[in-house]
Amino acid sequence: MSQMLERLFYSKVGQSVLSAVGMKPAPELQRYSEGSAWINGTLGLHKAASPALAHVLQLCDVDTEVVQANNRYNSLLVDASEFRTVSDLSELRVFFQQALSSLAPSAHVVILGLNPEQAQTVEQASVMTALNGFTRSLAKEVGRKGITANLIYCAGEPAAELCVPLMFMLSNRAAYISGQPLWLQSTHPTLENQPWQQPLKGKLALVTGAAQGIGAAIAQVLARDGATVIGLDIPPAKAQLEQTLAPLNGIAVATDITSEQVVADIENALAGRNLDIVVHNAGVTRDKTLAKMPEHFWDMTLNINLTAPMRITQALENNHSLSHDARVICISSISGLAGNVGQTNYSASKSGVAGYVREQAKLWQGTGKTINAIAPGFIETQMTDQIPFMTREMGRRMNSLSQGGKPQDVAEGVALFAQPGAVALNGQVLRVCGQSLIGA
Repeated sequence: MSQMLERLFYSKVGQSVLSAVGMKPAPELQRYSEGSAWINGTLGLHKAASPALAHVLQLCDVDTEVVQANNRYNSLLVDASEFRTVSDLSELRVFFQQALSSLAPSAHVVILGLNPEQAQTVEQASVMTALNGFTRSLAKEVGRKGITANLIYCAGEPAAELCVPLMFMLSNRAAYISGQPLWLQSTHPTLENQPWQQPLKGKLALVTGAAQGIGAAIAQVLARDGATVIGLDIPPAKAQLEQTLAPLNGIAVATDITSEQVVADIENALAGRNLDIVVHNAGVTRDKTLAKMPEHFWDMTLNINLTAPMRITQALENNHSLSHDARVICISSISGLAGNVGQTNYSASKSGVAGYVREQAKLWQGTGKTINAIAPGFIETQMTDQIPFMTREMGRRMNSLSQGGKPQDVAEGVALFAQPGAVALNGQVLRVCGQSLIGA
């Protein structure tokens, strides 16, 4: 019945009826495909780049021009990092009123700001914080055309550490990320001859929960970007895990992440190498309202989703099994940021993941290692296929892009944090949710 309703809903007749009552079809998002340029066409600038920003754009090897009235752009960059007064914010209104019509469908807008903590005056700090509200509102206005808008806060004037996050947010890799800020730390990455097509070439990655769904997509994207992938999943999923990893020339490890032997099983698969990338994706839901929550539902969810990532990471570090510039990426959830009825256990675990990432990042500050998290929203997986149709459709619609995301969208965010050139991103929780209206 649910599938029949969905087919009717998305048929020509169904979409015509919805349009008649004011519910427009979701915009078609352009996602990255292997071998494509990160930025399609010329990058539009709102004004001539400062010397510092011009150097960054040279490192990015991207063609740029100040926005021309009659041209169309797939990507747009606004440098507001030098704003100092409230009146400077008017520059955004004037520019965007003219420039929005030049944006192609599914285009990407990035605004650059200065970390408010680096501001020289109270007014400048307020102005930089105002960019956050502006970007989120802009994202909601342009989302109906599949256009995204995001904000990157620099630690000072634009420098080399901006290059990888900027290219990501301006690309189709960020198709389902909108209304989100990234906060850069001051670092000095080596970006000469950046291998844009395979930025993870030569890296060794571990992905837990890799047999299917989001975990399988993460394994595929990391392999696409050049990494050798070790995929881990529970023993009952061994056949599916091997099937997923075979085309990637990956290594399958069938073990339970809550077991005492999991670290030994991982290190056996390393064969003497160190891990460059660790993705803690494995997770479960065991939903019940708190009054009816069985103890084993609570314990299982917290142990798998929160305790295991912390324990495994700590053990790998203690055993010197992480490379000196390791990238650890955890999967949190919008549910962990906003909460959900019947998910006190799950929401607690995913909120705990965000807290773990922020605190562990402080311990790794300046070491070369980083840890970050992705918080997915409504992602179309086998799990969401089991949700009743109307509930599922509401979940799809409750974001600025009016649709559910794909496992690839989460995987692309993971691949961003996995890059050597993303060293300036540490302790971030990036929401891959199409700018969810809940907890966004």
